[in-house]
Formats: sequence, C-alpha cells, structure tokens
Amino acid sequence: MFENKCFFSLATLHVIQSTKKMKSVLVTGCAGFIGSTLCNELLNQGYRVVGIDNLDPFYPRALKEKNLNTCLSNNSFKFYESDISDKTVLGKINDSVDAVIHLAAKVGVRPSLNNPLEYIQTNIIGTQNILNWMYERNLKKLVFASSSSVYGNDTPVPFSEAAHVDHPISPYAFTKKAAELLNHTYHSLYQFDIVNLRFFTVYGERQRPDLAVYKFVDAIFKKRAITMYGQGDTSRDYTYVQDTVAGIIAALHYVFENKNVFEVANLGNNHPVSLKELVETIYELIGEEPNIRYEPKQAGDVDVTFADISKAKKLFSYNPQTSLRQGLTNFIVWYRTQQIN
Repeated sequence: MFENKCFFSLATLHVIQSTKKMKSVLVTGCAGFIGSTLCNELLNQGYRVVGIDNLDPFYPRALKEKNLNTCLSNNSFKFYESDISDKTVLGKINDSVDAVIHLAAKVGVRPSLNNPLEYIQTNIIGTQNILNWMYERNLKKLVFASSSSVYGNDTPVPFSEAAHVDHPISPYAFTKKAAELLNHTYHSLYQFDIVNLRFFTVYGERQRPDLAVYKFVDAIFKKRAITMYGQGDTSRDYTYVQDTVAGIIAALHYVFENKNVFEVANLGNNHPVSLKELVETIYELIGEEPNIRYEPKQAGDVDVTFADISKAKKLFSYNPQTSLRQGLTNFIVWYRTQQIN
C-alpha cells in the first residue's frame, strides 16, 4: 500500500484536512502507473474519486486492470472506461466533482515520432475536451500532468520553469507544451485555477513495461543483455512514484486553497543520474554481472533532465525523499512479486 509521503507542518496538515473533507476528484488516466498509485492515495486520504481511462493497448490491458483492483474494491471509487479524445463519450460523465487531475495522455517520446497525429488527438484534442467538459460544469480547479520533455536540449540546467521552451524535439514534447498553453487560455478567459506539473522520469512499482527501469530489471532476471543507447552518458532526474504522487496531491491542495492561480512547477528529484550509473546500480542491487549491448543514441532523446524544484517547494512544500537506491530496491521487490503471482 502506498505510504503517505506528503511533507507538511501540523498547521498546514490541519488546513489540508479541512479542505479535503468530502471532496471529489476526477482523475483521467486512472489505470496507468502514476494514475492508479495516485487514486489509491486519494482514496486513502478520504477523497471520493471518479476515474477515467480508455485502457489504451500501448501496453497490456491486463496490467492496467490489475492496477485498478484496489481502487475498484473501494466504494468511494467510480470508474469509466472512456476516451478523452471522444467528446461525445466524455459528455456523458455527469458526476459532481470538485477538481480534475488530468494525467491521461499518449505517452512515450520515441513512439510519438512514428504516430504524431495520435499524440495530437489525445494530448491536445483530449485536453481541449477536458477543459470544455469542465467549463460546461462551471468546474475551475485543475492539476495537469506535463513533462520535462518540453525543455528539449537547449535549456540550461537545472531546468527552471522560467526557461523558454519553444524548441521541442519530439511530437510528444510539442503536445505537452501545447496543452499547457491551452490551460493558460482557459485560465485567462474563464478564471480556471491551474497548476501544470512537469514530471521528471517517474519510476517505481507499476511502472510501464516499456520504460527503462522496468526493461533493465526484466532483462537481467531473464538473463538477457541490456540494450544501452549511446555510451551511457545521458542523464535523467529519476523521481520515485510516491514522491511524484505526494507532489500531485500537494498541488491539488494548492488549487483548492487559492484563487486566480496559474502556475507551472517541476516535480523532479533535483539529482540527475547517468544511464551508466543507473544500470550499474541495478546490476549491483540484483547481484548480477553487467551484460550490456550498446546501440546508437536514438532520435528525440534529450541529453539530460535536471529539475530545479525550488518553485514547487515554495508553492506547496514539495519535498522528494526517496533515494535512487531505495526506489530501485522497492521496484525490484515489487517486480519479484509480480513474477511469482
């Protein structure tokens, strides 16, 4: 079960408790890696949750259904299998909610190079549909999942929210930046209160099978070589899922407690790790000798992600606590249980 990792003073916690009484939150992308972990924690904290997910076949449906098992056993959770890019289906959802956490998206930098129109349809048109759905219901509190991919390769490190992000290097990054701009339009025209959160390489239990940590651990246990693109000198600001979820909920509290809000905030770990170090650490924790196959660096990959998290700390006390070794250890333990079950 998800361990509560929101880090606040007792006075702040008192405000949060009074703010969230009987609150209901709509979470798009609720069956995914981050979304299902978030929904579990919202339910644990006493929220009612309405979840939307189209169970996209980007990875096996059975994994997403498994992610939802705990939520579906809770009477405070209601699930819709719906596609946010279909406004006619979305329009049939009439539950009373107090805020939206919009996580649903077509994911993955490399796949977006091959199918950019699908990413535009889901990530831009889908976000437009969510905003229209909110407008029609006079619902004005939104937390949106953006991405560190918007920073591209031209941004000085550490990445600051004040940096210009006008040079995306993948369709995925472009769609996330476009959605941020859509959100600003609704803030400006209709006074929506919005926090755009830029996630930085989230990993942990329930991670998608196509992501690096999962692929590396899976390959090692199956006695296969790890494929490393480039020489291992690219680096990422790996952020443990429980820290990311704590940040999302803290941002939710922030939009509940404030008016005339439009903010962009990084949710990272403020500590980039090279691909080489990541792989070496995983091999060490599993107790196997490295077996690595090198391939050329792939198009669309950024060289480094490195979050300046001072703004999120200032706005809503975001404070990631999980070291890479601890987070990887937790993931490996979870992975072993999935193979047994």
